[in-house]
Amino acid sequence: MRVPQFRRYRHLYHGASLLVLGMVIGSIVYNSLYHASYNKLWMNNRDMQIQISQYEEDIQNLKKYNKQPTVIREIKLRAEQKNNELDSLVIKEILQLLGKDLAALRGRSVFDIDTDSKLARSLLEDKLYKIRDKSFTVKIRTMLVMEGVLQIWVEIDMKIQTGGDS
Repeated sequence: MRVPQFRRYRHLYHGASLLVLGMVIGSIVYNSLYHASYNKLWMNNRDMQIQISQYEEDIQNLKKYNKQPTVIREIKLRAEQKNNELDSLVIKEILQLLGKDLAALRGRSVFDIDTDSKLARSLLEDKLYKIRDKSFTVKIRTMLVMEGVLQIWVEIDMKIQTGGDS
């Protein structure tokens, strides 16, 4: 039995290899586009979930304290950064955790803000927030009370992990 020479089918092999290579490259491009759009959708979804939970919490607190004009009814947190190295979703998650820590200030008198600010600063002095296996520190820069709304500007820094920490 004779084996046919492969030189005759060389152009078919080239065509088949180009077809397979095109399918592999096409699947890689499609997969990267799919994951990029899915990641963007997930980030939007998470952002909306954080906003919804914040709005629900604000509605409950406003209903609770709407008859008392001289108490802190709402806490608004604003983030300041020295450099823009943090993702906006990470910042929002940190602010959400910080809002839970500062929830004790709701319902307090606006005239006691001097003692409350000292309480908040001591509460958050060496506190680490851990999000996505990274540690962040928060420093209160400014606190302002106006019409029952406590606005707090904080600075968020990423804590550098040293080799000795576990």
